[in-house]
Amino acid sequence: MTDAPLAERAAPFRVALIGFGLGGAAFHAPLIEAVSSLELAAIVTGDEGRQALARQRHPRARVIASADAFWRDTMDVDLVVISTPNRTHVPLARRALERGLHVVVDKPLAPTAREAGELIAEARERGRILTPYQNRRWDGDFLT
Repeated sequence: MTDAPLAERAAPFRVALIGFGLGGAAFHAPLIEAVSSLELAAIVTGDEGRQALARQRHPRARVIASADAFWRDTMDVDLVVISTPNRTHVPLARRALERGLHVVVDKPLAPTAREAGELIAEARERGRILTPYQNRRWDGDFLT
């Protein structure tokens, strides 16, 4: 990972997507691939059917069977997008921040305001971006 300011990067920003259920498969992965300055470098999912789907839809991304295997990997990524069950958001985000990665977390960011505050404080201390992802597809103004 590089600490160069995002606007000054020449190479694509390498992204690991943890979770390939509806949110990861239908929203995050396609959106990441649609942005020229992003590269979908890895997809993490323990479900064999979703692994096969990820390989089919995103052949350039490395498919990894577990978050633990991803954390052990020396793969060079800049950003982790977390699209997993809500109960896993805080531990996964914390682990990503500990590794010096920027983090996008599907809503909710955390189950409590205290835990959200702790994550925010850790991101600030490490100089990393931490942001929740809020899909607004069903809002009236977006539907219009």
